Amino acid sequence: MAELRTEEEQLDAIKRWWKENGTSLIAGVAIAAAGVFGWNAWQNYQENQATAASMRYQQLINLTAGSELDEASIGQARALVVEITDNHGKTLYADLARLVDARLAVAQGDQAAARSTLESVIDASGRDYVQGLARLRLARLQVADGDAEAALATLEAGVPEALAAQRADIRGDAHHALGREDEARAAWNEALGLAEERDQPLYGVQLKLDNLGFDEATL
Repeated sequence: MAELRTEEEQLDAIKRWWKENGTSLIAGVAIAAAGVFGWNAWQNYQENQATAASMRYQQLINLTAGSELDEASIGQARALVVEITDNHGKTLYADLARLVDARLAVAQGDQAAARSTLESVIDASGRDYVQGLARLRLARLQVADGDAEAALATLEAGVPEALAAQRADIRGDAHHALGREDEARAAWNEALGLAEERDQPLYGVQLKLDNLGFDEATL
């Protein structure tokens, strides 16, 4: 530009540059704007999906809050689980909805469906805590179904330390079912100790120990 001596020459040079590069410049600006718009739209979509999943899950919780559910309520709740998992399958709410669905299957007496649901959560969820909850519930079912050895294996497969008290409690149940009273007592005492240490309520464990013939003063 330094060699251009007149304003007319400078203007002509700008016009030529614009003619050669203007279209690509506009296209670049348009692509950049579209990218920003697309990212914002995706973010908004994600937020809307999360909000919708949260609302559906809250509906599920409200629907299953009662201790006694009739078949109509259970059917409605399980249909809502299907909606949540179909539309929001990768969210935390879908994982939690599957855990609720396993409980509903048990309420209907369908232990096999409950186990299958819990196993799917363990296999598919990428959330350690949720997987831990599923393993605890699966182990309880296995003990109830007379497969205490499988329950012990399930507990050993991986339960987060945050759930260690509950894990010890169910381990005690499994040992008791197998007739191993000493191991059961040790596990239940461990459960009580962990619950007290972490200020976590853990109901029924002391009663199990009492039923073995030991009162709290001897622990």
